[in-house]
Formats: sequence, structure tokens, C-alpha cells
Amino acid sequence: MCRPLLPLALSIGSAALAQNLPPLDDSHLDVVPRTAEETARIADVTAPPTDFTRPSKYEHLSAGAATVRARRTADAFSQPSGNIGFEDELTFKVGNGLFRKLWVSAPSSTLASDGLGPLYNARSCQRCHIKDGRGHPPEAGDDTAISMFLRVSIPGGEEDAIDEIEGYIASRPEPTYGTQLQDFAVQGLPAEYRLDITYTEEPVTLADGSVVSLRHPTYRAADLGYGPLHPDAMLSPRVAPQMIGMGLLEAIPAADILALADPDDADGNGISGRPNIVWSMALDKPMLGRFGHKAGNPSILEQSASAFIGDIGISNPLFTAGAGECTDLQADCQAAIHGDGDLRGTEIDAEGLDLVTYYSRNLGVPERRDVDDPQVLRGKRVFYETGCTACHQPSFVTHRLKDQPEQSFQLIWPFTDMLLHDMGPGLADNRPEARASGTEWRTPPLWGIGMTQEVSGHTYFLHDGRARSLLEAILWHGGEAQDQRDTVIDLPADERDALIAFLESL
Repeated sequence: MCRPLLPLALSIGSAALAQNLPPLDDSHLDVVPRTAEETARIADVTAPPTDFTRPSKYEHLSAGAATVRARRTADAFSQPSGNIGFEDELTFKVGNGLFRKLWVSAPSSTLASDGLGPLYNARSCQRCHIKDGRGHPPEAGDDTAISMFLRVSIPGGEEDAIDEIEGYIASRPEPTYGTQLQDFAVQGLPAEYRLDITYTEEPVTLADGSVVSLRHPTYRAADLGYGPLHPDAMLSPRVAPQMIGMGLLEAIPAADILALADPDDADGNGISGRPNIVWSMALDKPMLGRFGHKAGNPSILEQSASAFIGDIGISNPLFTAGAGECTDLQADCQAAIHGDGDLRGTEIDAEGLDLVTYYSRNLGVPERRDVDDPQVLRGKRVFYETGCTACHQPSFVTHRLKDQPEQSFQLIWPFTDMLLHDMGPGLADNRPEARASGTEWRTPPLWGIGMTQEVSGHTYFLHDGRARSLLEAILWHGGEAQDQRDTVIDLPADERDALIAFLESL
């Protein structure tokens, strides 16, 4: 259901006022306000470097004191924050148990684990976020180990229009299938669909004569179990993103993110980042979107709760429907036995949801590797001079927090501005989400990207895994990033190799 946003407030931050936004704050956090001295220090430590012959101070500590040792194993993304206490590490491990837990259909003798579905994409959180890393599309001849699905919606009508905030684009759930297509169902019910992908290859010739092939995907919802889709249905493919550093991204002050937004490209650099504004189910107010490929969730709690209901069909304190994503037009699904009739109230209770949230908040970011390597430093210079930092903002300092010492007042290097950017028609899903248009995506964090092979066993990138390498991912950039993409095409081979080496060090 689309919820209306609040009217504009008379007194909000200057960044929000300039962008005609509703009042946005960080009320999901227990914040200690910054002093003027701290603000000056932060401006100094996050200023762009002028010397590319050596690493910036603390640059190797991607997550500040929360940084963890870079293990060269598949468990590299599964460590707790480096500054977590002993007792809190136990809480982290309990949360990890729930994150990995396999849910079963109701009724079951294991009441604490039943309630799966009736429609679902996975039986556990870990099933999509394998080893807390990136998912991938189906491999040729093997669709048993994927972590990808299709979001679905239809355009909003006049009754859904949002008048208070210019640029807000409404959409509605698809009448039969809701907001997400599930490819599994409990016994006795049909799954909603089977994901079918075909690719065509497009060769791109670089300035030095080398050729890179880009694969163009076409997605089809095949074998629909509940009748045809609405004729105006909009499909958006999604693979699970990596999980590291989410608590630190949540702790970046909203004001610092908004200060980077330039929706009208006032500085004339061709980059027009915009914040997504989403409705918080937990706080019943509009908030800055931070998580998801289009920044569709404002907090880790709500990202976790929406994944439970949408991906696994597990009701929770924020999304209480025992039938999960089943719609009113799926009568057998609505009538199926649910697992929410015991003392938990919902299929996962508030305590369980909080534990999974705590785990997700405290997955540690590995330290940088080879930060002082001459080729990496050369690639860093290319990254800055090419203009990649216009979207991939290198560093922030998080809020000082009363009750989250792991995330409190840390200098971090996530390489994202957390904003929406028009990436051009090549990457467009043509499906709006809150204020995000069909061509806009949130800038993904780059920390840990060089360890994707070790953790996930592949090097597939972008929102649907179409890019098979970092270079392919760059060449898919269009829209606001078209100039940067063209610059990379024109680079000498040694400069391009250095850029990739820098990215692989993150």
C-alpha cells in the first residue's frame, strides 16, 4: 500500500528545504549532536586527497574501529564488528543463528520455526545472502543456487498521486501477485512463477582496440501459477546485495547525505543525485531511504522485516500478515495454515527480529589490501580524476551514538553517496519505487567489492548480476555516469588496469 507523505514542514534543514523535501531526521538513532569543533575536524578528514603518491591517513581502515582483518576465505564478510564487546558478540552469534535458520511450513512440532510462506523465495536469510555476500542470477543449466527474484508493480492511479512533494512517483502492487514474485510455495500450492532469463551479447571496443562483451538480459515471468500478470505490470530483477557495513551506513547523518544531493545539477557537473524518501512503518513518518537497490527502506530493522515477509513469508511486528505476500486474489494461499497462532504472536517476534537486525548491523567490513601499492595508488588517482567520486563518495563520519558504540563516530570509507542517480536506459528497469524513477538506482557501496570472488565464488555485479567483471560494470554506466564511462573507454590500458586494481583493493 502506498502511504501519503507528510506536508512540507516550515522549519527543516537547509539541504532539505533547498530540495523541497519533508522533514527528515535520524530519529531511528539515539544521537549525540556534534559540536562545532567536531564538525570542523570531520570536514578536514573527509576532504579529497591532493597527494596520490601515498594512502590517505586511516584509509586502510574501511570501517574505522569496526574494521576487521581481511580473511582470504569465504567467511570474510561474516565477522562481527572489530570493536564489538564480548557479550555483544554473543548477541551477534545468536542473531547469526536466526539469520541462517531454515523455516518450515505450518503446522509443525517446531513452533518456533514454522510459518514458511505459503509463498516464498527462500527458506532462510542466508539462502539469498550466501556467506553474507552477493547473490547471482541463474547459471546456465543450474538454477538451484541463485538468489534473485523479480519485483512487480503497476503504475499508480490518480488516487495514489502524491501532491506534497514534487517528483514523487506512485506505484501499486500488481493485483494478483503483490509486490514480489515468489518462485516457491508450500506443499499443495503452486509457486507464482519461474524466472526465465535470456542474454544477448554486445561487443564494446575500447580505445586500445581490446573488446569487452556486455550481456543484455531479457526477463520473463514464466509458468505463472495464478493467471496472467496485469497488462501494465512492471518487473524489476534484483540479486541480494552484500551485507557488510550496514550499521555504519545507517549511522551516516541524513544531513550529510542530503548535502551531497544536487537534483537540478546546480554545479553543472552532469551529476544530479536525489534522495529517496520512503514511509517508515516503524516510526509512521517519511524518512530518508538508505537500503535496497533503490533505497526503498529507511533502516536495517525495516529492511529485515520486509525481507522476512517478502522473501520467506514470515510475519513480524512490522508486517503482520500470516499469509505473507499472498493477495486477496490468491484464495487458497490466504486459506493455508499459518504459523502465527502461538505465543510469538507473529511468526518471528520482536525479539527475534531485533536479533537479526543486530546481526545485520554488525557485520564487519574487511580492511583494505595493498593501499600503498604503486599501481593501486595510480588507480586511485584515475578514480578521482575520472569523476567517479561524484557518486561514489569516498568517506563519511558517522553520528556519535549513545547506544551503538560499534557505529559511533567512525571515519568510514564506503564509496557511496547513498543517493539515487539516473543510470540511463541500459540499466533501467522502468519501475518506480517511492521517489525513485525507472532509470534511477542508489549508488552501491564499493567497500569489500574486491573480495567478491573469495566470498561469493563469482564476480557478478550490478542490481541483477549482468556484469561479469568490474570493467563490465563500469561499461554499463550511462545517464549521469556516461561521461565517466566514456573516459574509461578512452583510457590507456595501463591506466585502466590501475583503476581496476584500485577497485579490487577496496
